[in-house]
Amino acid sequence: MERKARFRVIVTIVLILALVGAYGAQLFKLQSQATQEPGSYTYRTVVQAARGPILDRNGNVLVTNRASYNIQLNRVILLNADAPNQRLLELGELCESLGADYADHLPISKTTPYTYTLDELDSNWQNNFRKFLSAYSLDPDMSPQTLMKELQKIFGIPSDWTDHQKRLVTGLRYELALLAVEGTGLESYTLLADADTDTLSAIMELATPGLNVQTSTVRSYNTEYAAHILGYLGTMWADEYQSTYKDLGYPMNATVGKSGIELAFEPELHGTDGTKVTTVNEDGEVLDEYWAVEPEAGDCVMLTIDINLQAAAEEALEKIILDLRENGLSSSSSSDSKGKGQDAEGGALVAIDIKTGEVLACASYPTYSLETFYEDYATLSEDPYKPYYNRALQAPMPPGSTFKMVTSIAAIDSAGIGRFYEIDDLGKYTYFETYQPECLIYTNTGTTHGVINMMQALSVSCNYYFYEVGRRTGITAIDNVAKQLGLGEPTGVEIGESIGYRANAETKAEVHKDNPDLAGWYDADTIAAAIGQSENRFTPMQLAVYTASLANQGTRYKATFLKRIVSSDYTETLVENEPVVANNYTFSDEAMAAVEDGMRLAVTEGTASTYLKNYDVAVCAKTGTAEHGSTGSAHGAFVCYAPMDDPQIAITVYVEKGAQGGNLAQAAVAVMDEYFKAAPTDDLPGETVVG
Repeated sequence: MERKARFRVIVTIVLILALVGAYGAQLFKLQSQATQEPGSYTYRTVVQAARGPILDRNGNVLVTNRASYNIQLNRVILLNADAPNQRLLELGELCESLGADYADHLPISKTTPYTYTLDELDSNWQNNFRKFLSAYSLDPDMSPQTLMKELQKIFGIPSDWTDHQKRLVTGLRYELALLAVEGTGLESYTLLADADTDTLSAIMELATPGLNVQTSTVRSYNTEYAAHILGYLGTMWADEYQSTYKDLGYPMNATVGKSGIELAFEPELHGTDGTKVTTVNEDGEVLDEYWAVEPEAGDCVMLTIDINLQAAAEEALEKIILDLRENGLSSSSSSDSKGKGQDAEGGALVAIDIKTGEVLACASYPTYSLETFYEDYATLSEDPYKPYYNRALQAPMPPGSTFKMVTSIAAIDSAGIGRFYEIDDLGKYTYFETYQPECLIYTNTGTTHGVINMMQALSVSCNYYFYEVGRRTGITAIDNVAKQLGLGEPTGVEIGESIGYRANAETKAEVHKDNPDLAGWYDADTIAAAIGQSENRFTPMQLAVYTASLANQGTRYKATFLKRIVSSDYTETLVENEPVVANNYTFSDEAMAAVEDGMRLAVTEGTASTYLKNYDVAVCAKTGTAEHGSTGSAHGAFVCYAPMDDPQIAITVYVEKGAQGGNLAQAAVAVMDEYFKAAPTDDLPGETVVG
């Protein structure tokens, strides 16, 4: 009973305090109105908080903000002034003479004969237009010519003006009218965003009633690299607002992250918008101004990326692909390969910290400039090489022979095939009557690898050897090892990725579900899967995680781009991202020895020896040439880790139609040169290490 009585007392006190607060707020409102000058007007403006910066792992600022000025127009003040349409005409014509692209979202062409341009607007502005028509009881099926006449009547546009003048002012009046339409979520009209100083001073000299300048910030990029990782900003779409940002309190016209880190860490980077309360007289002169809610800058996101490694990766990847397009494999010692690769398309390079899963570099080529993203968008969208496509995370490709370590582990641990087990490479594998694939060296030169063991087979990438051990091992064991090492599995990165898929009966049935004749799984499929073909499709990021897992003898870490999140003033660490083990699959020491020795032999005397044989650090590597079923050169794949005795960094390089994997080793060399020359400092800009 005593507990119930205490609860009732607490509830009563809370209710009294709530009533007092409500009456106090109403009293304050009445007092404010009583002291407000006659003819004055008070309005609220949402001021976007400064977005948080993005740093690399060593404290280099990659993305920050610069000050900007937005010219806004207050609807109530302007429409209560004398001759508002004439003032808008002067304002619009001045903008045009200055070449200033003012905001006009009226979906009607600027010239006659009028046509609708609704498809040129994003979903938010399309919805706003429909709400406007409904609010003014306008028929959505009327012609654009009829709508223009109706709007000119509603807005009182003079009939003796030219068509250009009428359209100009109608567009501006439409923008102002939207502010009063329920459901648009628009709180202010920004005539010009990020106005330069000359434009700013010229427009403000007009002294248009209701015109004011709002300070803001825009994104500034301190690096030309990592565009696919950093991402870009844009106005949110209607479905984004409803599904995500409405509940977070964002205005409907807020700028948000659209891709990359900007999207992945939007809530942390966005900060808290402020609300400014302004009282002006009938001439627009400010009488009082204060912050109802002060804006709070977004947090600082520190990435695992090393921008110097990123630069080395992007430059090396570009160099290889452009050289292939110009010369093909002209430097190849194999005459059958010369000239191949001239149809090289795009590629990716991923480098991962083996001991933590932190992504050190993640390059995709071709790339683009974040600074001029919107200016370049139309042109680059038509580029056949797809610069906006993040190949590192979104392009599942056949791994080719880089998959053979999976088959080796499965053969040793599940089929009892020792690493010294020898097979005589006969060139053509004739176990099946209807499917008799050839070893690549036999296809190209008519010779074979002779009698070789598993390590030697990895070194020279002998398909014949792995046809046999793959058949004897079976797809179930091979598929299990691939899954445990992260192939066809989410890597854990914060940016959206494609998962790809592994070659097995279920995958083949799904891939060929529309063609039952191709949907069955056969023993011949197993030997193709054993050399990284069949339905195997993995992203370069997955291949990098897989390579790191090999170096860790089966321990697979969650891949991540996040190092830590720090407060906007760099004084407090808010999130410290710790390494996360995604899977612990320990394969045998025998299998580890086969993988390590085979990948090391590939460097000292095998397919990766051209660029790595005399490298200062002991590297373990595997090359791959992947058939893809379409015309042109084969894809090229390359994976490696180093140092052999204490693995620290794993690297994957992949080039679409790159012809072979050995040639790609030189890109990995460029990244390793940068990595091993100096240890990272892990410092924040101008600060000591936080945390």
